Amino acid sequence: MVATAPLTRPLTYDDLAAMPDDGKRYELINGELYELTGPSTKHQRSSRRLLVRLDRFVDINDLGEVFDAPIDVYFTPHIVVQPDIVYVSYERESIVKQQKIEGTPNLLMEVLSPSNRSHDVITKAAIYALFGVPEYWLVDPEAETIRVQILRDGVYHPVESIDGIARSQVLPGFEVNPTDIFAPQRRRRA
Repeated sequence: MVATAPLTRPLTYDDLAAMPDDGKRYELINGELYELTGPSTKHQRSSRRLLVRLDRFVDINDLGEVFDAPIDVYFTPHIVVQPDIVYVSYERESIVKQQKIEGTPNLLMEVLSPSNRSHDVITKAAIYALFGVPEYWLVDPEAETIRVQILRDGVYHPVESIDGIARSQVLPGFEVNPTDIFAPQRRRRA
C-alpha cells in the first residue's frame, strides 16, 4: 500500500467533485471543507413550504428558475456553497450549468439549524454579500421568524415588516406569512 501525503493546498471545486459520494453534503469556504449536518424535520418542512410558494410564484409569473438543496452554487474554485433555496432570474440564466450554478443568483434562502447558525448568519452572509447576491433570507424554524435582507453598499440590511409578513424586494409581490411556513403539519381527515 502506498501512503499519500496530506493535502497542503486549499481544496477546489474539482477536489470536491472528485470525492466519492458518501451521502453527505459539503461546502467549500476559502478552500476548507465543511460538512453540512442533516436537516431536522422542522427544517425540512419549512424549506419545502418556502420552496413550493417561491416556485409557484416564479412559475406563474414566468420569472426564472428555483432550485433547492443539494445544488452547488460556485462562486470561485475555493468557494462553493449549497443554500437551501436558490432563485435565478431569466436575465441571469446563463449561470445555470449542468452540474451547478456558476455565478451570483438573485436570491438565496437559508433555513437555520442549531448546528449551523453562525455559518449561515455570519460566514455565508459575508460570502453572499461579497459576491453581490441582491437578497438573502434567513429562515429560523426555532424562533419561527423569516428575516429578509437586501444588499446595499456591500452590506445586508433587514427589510422591516410592521405586520410580520416577509416580502421580497427582488421579486415584488412575493410575500410569505411565517405562520404558514412554521405551522405544525395538519392531518387531513378521510
